[in-house]
Amino acid sequence: MTKRLLFLLIALNVVALTAFGASKQFTLVIDAGHGGTDYGAPGAISNEKDLTLKYSLAFGEMVERNCRDVRVVYTRKTDIFIPLMQRARIANDNNADLFISFHINAVEGSRLVTGFQSWTLGSGSRTGDKGIRENLDVAKRENSVIFLEKDYKTTYKGFDANSAESNIMFEFIADKNRERSVELSRLMQQEVCKTTGRRDGGSHQNNLAVCRLTAMPSILLELGFISTPDEEQYLNTDVALDCFTRGIYNAFIVYKNKYDGYIDVPYRPSESSYTRQADTPKVDTETGDTASRQQTAAKQPALRANTPKPVVASKPKEVKVPSAPSANIDNSKPVFKIQFLTSRYILKDGDKRFKGLEGCEHYADGNNNKYTFGSSNDYNSIFRLRKQVAELFPDCFIIAFKNGQRMDVNEGIREFKARR
Repeated sequence: MTKRLLFLLIALNVVALTAFGASKQFTLVIDAGHGGTDYGAPGAISNEKDLTLKYSLAFGEMVERNCRDVRVVYTRKTDIFIPLMQRARIANDNNADLFISFHINAVEGSRLVTGFQSWTLGSGSRTGDKGIRENLDVAKRENSVIFLEKDYKTTYKGFDANSAESNIMFEFIADKNRERSVELSRLMQQEVCKTTGRRDGGSHQNNLAVCRLTAMPSILLELGFISTPDEEQYLNTDVALDCFTRGIYNAFIVYKNKYDGYIDVPYRPSESSYTRQADTPKVDTETGDTASRQQTAAKQPALRANTPKPVVASKPKEVKVPSAPSANIDNSKPVFKIQFLTSRYILKDGDKRFKGLEGCEHYADGNNNKYTFGSSNDYNSIFRLRKQVAELFPDCFIIAFKNGQRMDVNEGIREFKARR
């Protein structure tokens, strides 16, 4: 019994450190595939290494501009060659919370294959199972943080890193990383295809080198097929750069909001199909690259002019920022408020995340600070105000307090009606 309790304590400790990192700052590692002497897949007017760098830098810039609590690390920001193992090492050494690798697809013998795809580490084949076993070894090596503690031999007396119990613990961590990777992959398919209007090539799994060597959730993006003239031409446009960047960013924000405990942009993904599959080229299980990613001097035929037009997001409508009602508050009666934002940090008045709302308040709930707008004993007044706030924060909702303590909102509504 004592041994089981000890194992549970260690497991909870390691999982907590794995989930939230040694610091509170979310670390994102962005990897631009290929580079330098490794040109990647060749196209008629461009090379994969240049496109991956352009798209990865654009995505990283958007994250840095909009997410001040995210630390962005790049495996490369210039045209240099970085070995696959070193790319994963950069992520592991930085204790990354997420690893995203950018690639451009290609296939031999066809100039008609199109679509955006995302790939994660998975099994289903002999090589896939081998990759998962190797990823478990990485998880054990990178997440053995307890051995860095000064008194770990005393605190975790009897713990054996090579025991069956420790293997179960590290398998749990590795499994959770793969689950989150698949979840992000499906979000990417939904959001990127929505902003770009491109064909959904599906979410896939295989033995990918950069994914199996990382100790955190990781994903490899195949933006499109450079071997298809229409798709290559589109990938080289500013419109494509903007649409792909917004879609990838949207998926990242949904993922981060769920697993970082910090809400930056309230968002509710639509109920659409994530898993529409497509015919895809064979993947090299050792490098993670498509089989057609071999250098060739052959020139592609001339580009066709009928490039499909992307779906461009319409200009957002202007939303009037509501004002909080002014009224005398009786704290002995239910006080209704609108909760719209959660943050691990205390935000200053006028913070851009309030989107213009003035007079916001906050209350502590565990390690989070939850922000509210409006305050009234009149439930109907707050109900009307919520409709206006929802234009800025669609997921906002009404809560209730009494004598300074939060209470069940339905009970508060019943009391409000009884007093009328």
